Amino acid sequence: MAAGKKIIPALVNAAIFILMEVAALSLLHNNGRVQNFFISKWMHSFMAKTWGAAENVRYYFSLSGMNEDLASENFALARQVDYYKSLTGAEAPSGLTEVGDYRYLPASIVKSSRNKQHNYLIINKGSEDGVTPRSGLVSSCGVVGIVDAVSKHYSYAISFMNTEFSVSARLGREGSVGPLVWDGKATDGAVLGQIPLQQKFAPGDTVYTSGYSSIFPSDIPIGVVGDSKVVNGATYEIKVRLLQDFGALRFITVVSNKGREEISSLENREDD
Repeated sequence: MAAGKKIIPALVNAAIFILMEVAALSLLHNNGRVQNFFISKWMHSFMAKTWGAAENVRYYFSLSGMNEDLASENFALARQVDYYKSLTGAEAPSGLTEVGDYRYLPASIVKSSRNKQHNYLIINKGSEDGVTPRSGLVSSCGVVGIVDAVSKHYSYAISFMNTEFSVSARLGREGSVGPLVWDGKATDGAVLGQIPLQQKFAPGDTVYTSGYSSIFPSDIPIGVVGDSKVVNGATYEIKVRLLQDFGALRFITVVSNKGREEISSLENREDD
């Protein structure tokens, strides 16, 4: 009991002291220009150090996420190489892997834009590496873009974050197909349109590439279903959160359909 009686007055005195210090600092801040300057300077310095430490922590964990993405993509590529070997009994030439109707080539982004309506990418692979215009760019988290022009060692591509870019996408593995476009605002925002009203779906469902394009293989996960609305009383327009973080994107895979020219020739014949 005696010890308790001693502790309570000590706590009261400490609380009074802290309140008096806060009041004194408040008076100095409000009434003294010189004191106000030094207090503000100290506060800004403290805030900068705090924010800097927080940014370092966020950067550290973002690196961890990037490493996980790279590990996942490397694992997928390794499986593709093993599949290639099992079919042919030979090594994939010059880093190029062929699986079914598609060729896969690892590459990295050397320059990109993200703050425009028509964003682009430049990658470190070109015609000498087997890259051709209309090749697709993908990552372990979805569709990245389409190659538009090629030089010997580099390629220029239209980013998915481009208002003129559209990819054929499917709701789930068996659902309806519609065009998926960037929403023009968020780095992870997209809109899936022309989905019939009878189609059943729920927030959180995965959106995949449909395979109806001659550029991208089917069943590549692209994003997750969010809110939706009915357009003209006929179809759904669905918000999609992209799986790919374009702000952290560096390593990608160039994918080329070996039968694309033949498919394009048939399409042109149909148009004629």
